[in-house]
Amino acid sequence: MRNLPGLTALVWMLAAGGVGAEEWKTVATGEVVIRVRERADVPGGREVWAEGELAANIRDVQTALRDHESFRFWMPYVTESKLLATEPDGRLTYTRLDFPVISNRDYVLRVVDEQLLAEDGTGLFRQRWVAQGKALPERDGVVRLHRNEGSWHFAPKGEGRVAFTYRFTVEPGGSIPGFLAGLGEKGAVMDTVRAVEKRAQKLGSARASAH
Repeated sequence: MRNLPGLTALVWMLAAGGVGAEEWKTVATGEVVIRVRERADVPGGREVWAEGELAANIRDVQTALRDHESFRFWMPYVTESKLLATEPDGRLTYTRLDFPVISNRDYVLRVVDEQLLAEDGTGLFRQRWVAQGKALPERDGVVRLHRNEGSWHFAPKGEGRVAFTYRFTVEPGGSIPGFLAGLGEKGAVMDTVRAVEKRAQKLGSARASAH
């Protein structure tokens, strides 16, 4: 289990809000730049925008993020991840997040691959998602997140590197202890970015070994 700072970062991420028009504030610079902005339409909410580079092959990043059922093995705090259905307008997925302090959360998403790589691995990978909370009955003891939307955009950036843009909006759902809310504005984002990078690297090593 992660320590409390890691938890507070994730709690802050869950408190990010929807669409608004406030000024962006840069909260992290360097290899990954993270910006946030207040959401006037969501009390206490924020929208997150991160961009930077991953030390991974774009082909392996695409493989990692399209395999939702494996998220429970490597995504931070994810303890359950299922592919519910594959439909013409996207994949319906279920995710449960378990926390040591606050109530567990879950969400149902429709995930759409807006652009996939060509057969030779060239091109761009773009994915977006939107909440479909009513597509599955709510579970006792788990808070359903009904507002969850965002996107990943990836482009190759030289040998073994990929540039990304990651944006999302998520409502917290339920209650969050006041001393936790608002802390760690960049921690949860970096946890997710590094998890994707590590997973893609592992897939890349396995792919290279197979040849």
